[in-house]
Amino acid sequence: AKNATIYEANVRHMTDKGDFKGLEDHLPRLKDMGIDIVWLMPVHPISEVKRKATGDLFASDIEDPEERKKYLGSPYSVADYEAVNPDMGTMDDFKSMLARAHELGMKIIIDWVPNHTGWDHAWITDHPEWYTQDSLGNIIDPIDYNTGEPWGWTDVADLNYDNQDMRDSMISALKFWINDVGIDGFRMDVAHGVPQDFWDKVAVELVQDNPEIFLLAESARPDNLNNKSFHVDYGWPFHHLMNEIARGEKKASDIDPWIAADDSIYTEGFHMNFTSNHDENSWAGTVFERMEDSHKCFAVLSVCFEGMPLLYSGMEEPMRKRLRFFTKDTIGFKDYAYADFYKTLFDLKHANQALWNGNYGGELVKLFDHENIYAFERSKNGDRIVCILNLSSEEQKFNAATDTEMTDVFSGETINWAKDEEVSMGAWEYIVLSKTQN
Repeated sequence: AKNATIYEANVRHMTDKGDFKGLEDHLPRLKDMGIDIVWLMPVHPISEVKRKATGDLFASDIEDPEERKKYLGSPYSVADYEAVNPDMGTMDDFKSMLARAHELGMKIIIDWVPNHTGWDHAWITDHPEWYTQDSLGNIIDPIDYNTGEPWGWTDVADLNYDNQDMRDSMISALKFWINDVGIDGFRMDVAHGVPQDFWDKVAVELVQDNPEIFLLAESARPDNLNNKSFHVDYGWPFHHLMNEIARGEKKASDIDPWIAADDSIYTEGFHMNFTSNHDENSWAGTVFERMEDSHKCFAVLSVCFEGMPLLYSGMEEPMRKRLRFFTKDTIGFKDYAYADFYKTLFDLKHANQALWNGNYGGELVKLFDHENIYAFERSKNGDRIVCILNLSSEEQKFNAATDTEMTDVFSGETINWAKDEEVSMGAWEYIVLSKTQN
């Protein structure tokens, strides 16, 4: 993962059929675009009992059988941890897709849902004590730890991490995917909602089985990284800061205080940076809704900043709609109009050591202070990048910090600036300059 990029594949919506074979067909062009790790949203069977439809309705509440079929449920309502969703194909289909990814030099990680299961998971009847129960002994859906009230995730049953047998069975299921199926790692859903001592044990056991395992936490809880139980976590705070700057609520000058605060609490690992993912797209809006004309500028920042960049399904099209979460909603790939934009950034990520991840990359060093322009350089082993971003909706000017002769990665032209030369930048304009030893 030293210079890797990651792509979140919403398998259900990637193709008309929404299956593993369809995803397999996409792998060569993802490889060409510069993707190294493909994270699959949950591939497990989805529970039928209390299957989510719309609002507070379950699919079973809908009388019309044809209408009921449209509701596929949440992929995060898992019915069986050691099987695949038949709508996506068979386990052999999954293994064929996995083998193709490995042939291309790519890695496959799967989304794992450790907090809860669907209501028809075998554990519900075989081991009710493995679930959180109310005072009457009824299994309950998950509770928001911030408020003490239910999240409203009524289609799932909350697991009880006080039960050691449940923990052991969860680890056994994880090992099945590593040892029997051969995947390369996991993205752990709502990792911050699971006790840290469980992750400490998981990390040790999975690394023993596969030293190259890759572990990504959907979390912004420092001990997930600081305990070395995950390699990477979500850059949620930085993502929210980018959204605030895009809306004009904060400025480029707010980034440095964020970096200082982040550096003060994290001692290990690194963050995954993104302008969108499945949650943001479906519930908060597309990058075009949230960031409008600034979305490419922030994509550049997310790749050139310290951390691993994420691309969500359809962003390379670009997809301008919110994908429906509980029903079929094919992306409809056709133009791949942004593929070259991301390929340029990801090829740079691979080639220029300054942009590599974690300790493999170069430290971010500010070039000058400016309220609306964020300018920095990163250097490593003779490789260097300069990234200058106008994080505002108005034209801005800056004076070059040093004499500069470097290649503009998007135009391919050589940029020559004299020290203190005034440079103008249009609204949300970005400049990325590179120089490598080779």
